[in-house]
Amino acid sequence: MPLIYHVTTAADWKLAKEKCNYEHPSLEGEGFIHCSQDHQVAGVLERYFAGQTNLLKLVIDTDKLSSKFVFDWSPSTADTFPHVYGPINIDAVTEVISL
Repeated sequence: MPLIYHVTTAADWKLAKEKCNYEHPSLEGEGFIHCSQDHQVAGVLERYFAGQTNLLKLVIDTDKLSSKFVFDWSPSTADTFPHVYGPINIDAVTEVISL
């Protein structure tokens, strides 16, 4: 059960539960949803979510994903990050952690 993580807002997660899948604007704009490995979450929070409140960390079981995920190179951080190429089905989210 390889795990990946996605940071979102409480409001976006509430909407996802109502729709039974999670989508992020990056899915339409870039073709995928940005995710992280556990050791990358702190850097993501620092770079993209500084000062924001009501954040959640979604724990995603990649074995349960109905969409493809791929580790892609990120030149801006010189690291590989998991990207989900489609919506994240709610049942693939095994835990939701308040940040």
